[in-house]
Amino acid sequence: MSDIRRRAVYSRIMTTLDGEYVPSTMEWVRDQIDLYERSGGREGNTLRDSGIPVIVVTMRGAKTGAVRKIALMRVEHDGAYALVASKGGHDSNPDWYRNLTVHPEEVLVQDGPDPFPVTVREVDGNEYDTWWERSVAVFPTYLEYRAKTARRIPILVAEPR
Repeated sequence: MSDIRRRAVYSRIMTTLDGEYVPSTMEWVRDQIDLYERSGGREGNTLRDSGIPVIVVTMRGAKTGAVRKIALMRVEHDGAYALVASKGGHDSNPDWYRNLTVHPEEVLVQDGPDPFPVTVREVDGNEYDTWWERSVAVFPTYLEYRAKTARRIPILVAEPR
């Protein structure tokens, strides 16, 4: 089987990740993800009552191998998505950052009714600057988060396979 055909078959098959799903410890995150998935993205698709769109990212846990899900700001450009590891401006990266860097090909994005497989990579240089500008345009609060921390807030880009 050719490499292109193998990827196409894998992409059609991988609309879920196998394994135990461990929901977020935060109730509002659990509830939002549940509502988003149950409604095919018609409900629960904004950050609380802000009106700012979100996507659901499904990944494999770095330590446990369990399936984890998060809602992140929808920063999309040409079919790719920025995953901004802001953690509200805390001095450490969110746990999901490590999950995605350890398992960059075991990731799904849901932006609407159906999840689809993506490959995740961290960006830097001019590409970082471009994605940062796009992210701030969607969620200006990222500027406040950056001012609160000494770390450079990582940006991962999720590209469909």
